[in-house]
Amino acid sequence: MRWTALGVDYEMAGKDLIESVQLSSRICKALGGTPPEGFNYELFLDDRGEKISKSKGNGLTIDEWLSYASPESLSLFMYQKPKSAKRLYFDVIPRAVDEYLQLLAAYPRQEDKARLDNAIWHIHSGNPPTGDVPLTFALLLNLVAASNADDKAVLWGFIRRHVEGVSPETHPLLDQLAGYAVRYYTDFVKPQKKYRPADEVEVEALRALSEALANTDPAASAEDLQAVIYDVGRAIPRYQDFNAKNATPERPGVSNAWFGAIYQVLLGEEKGPRFGSFVQVYGISETRALIDKALKGELLA
Repeated sequence: MRWTALGVDYEMAGKDLIESVQLSSRICKALGGTPPEGFNYELFLDDRGEKISKSKGNGLTIDEWLSYASPESLSLFMYQKPKSAKRLYFDVIPRAVDEYLQLLAAYPRQEDKARLDNAIWHIHSGNPPTGDVPLTFALLLNLVAASNADDKAVLWGFIRRHVEGVSPETHPLLDQLAGYAVRYYTDFVKPQKKYRPADEVEVEALRALSEALANTDPAASAEDLQAVIYDVGRAIPRYQDFNAKNATPERPGVSNAWFGAIYQVLLGEEKGPRFGSFVQVYGISETRALIDKALKGELLA
């Protein structure tokens, strides 16, 4: 009846309502109306791959998403693969934010045809905002974790020191992300953090990393710092990967176990952004102090 009375010409519905849509279409025709064009989208799943249910309380609401990330990141999540079931839980938020930032950064460099294929064009109705965001959301989260920041002003202290010419006024989107990062970390990440002590190999590896950083130029780029971290891992048999691309007996690759140990021992997480980028923004001396705390067991308290 609503379709007929209001002249509705387009209606979306979840796949669980297909039979209801078919019945409504017959009723609309019986009343002399024309059923709207339709689109059936897939359902949302929780982190275990189970259907989200109000009765189970295993869902993530729009208001919860918007407490930790922008409406645009949610639009991107909804825009992609509407005919595929999507897992909707807190861990997808940082990934959606960073993917939005990547697409936004790519837009100005793209040709017209490529821009039409970019979800950013559709999210912003053909008029996306301009602005450079020099840090990823994942990196901001790790900065919050390492600094125990409960205010985005603390994050800006690190950002200003290592990214020249930025401020909340010149980079409002970055300022917005800093606020989201503090809130997301406080409400969701911090309660689940699980630091672990380093074993004997990891203790020596982290000491070697601290010494290598001490001998690194304080103005080193994220790429140079990442190379230092790789070289430390490459010198330790546990972390050598001879099956890595371009690996040789003289210069083996570095396994993910090295970076896993760094994240678990220093940040209390299973994974994170490129650690060289983290060190550049957090600071070499601060990173060495963090390693020292971890080796003394102070992060476990």
